[in-house]
Amino acid sequence: MADTVQFDLVSPERLLASVEARDVQIPGAEGDLTALPDHAPLITTLRPGVLKVTSDKGTEEYVVTGGFAEINPTSISVLAEQAVPRGDITQEQFKAMVDAATDALAKAQETYVNEPGPVDEAAKLLSDMVAMGDEIGLSAN
Repeated sequence: MADTVQFDLVSPERLLASVEARDVQIPGAEGDLTALPDHAPLITTLRPGVLKVTSDKGTEEYVVTGGFAEINPTSISVLAEQAVPRGDITQEQFKAMVDAATDALAKAQETYVNEPGPVDEAAKLLSDMVAMGDEIGLSAN
């Protein structure tokens, strides 16, 4: 078994991380998971949360709002809708993320009056965003 796996985190703006990682904790849409070297191939969508990467540099954390992760035995690639190093995120940035999720829920409630699926998805997105704020110590208000 290999000791490390190539990890890359990409947002629309830039490559945020490219390291040899020992493990990567991913906020998957179906639940949190930890990817290790020699992991079985998997593709998962992301929910808002904190992605943690452990390497020789220590543990680095990134706030992600969605996207997907592709996991292979030798590499892990995360393509995030938005990703910010945890130490760099501000209250204003977080509030803008929550406001966007709140707006998406309001639009879903207007558009899909008799279709609970899209409304439930938008409500879960907002709930996940607020929970992420609790984890990183920022307020949704």
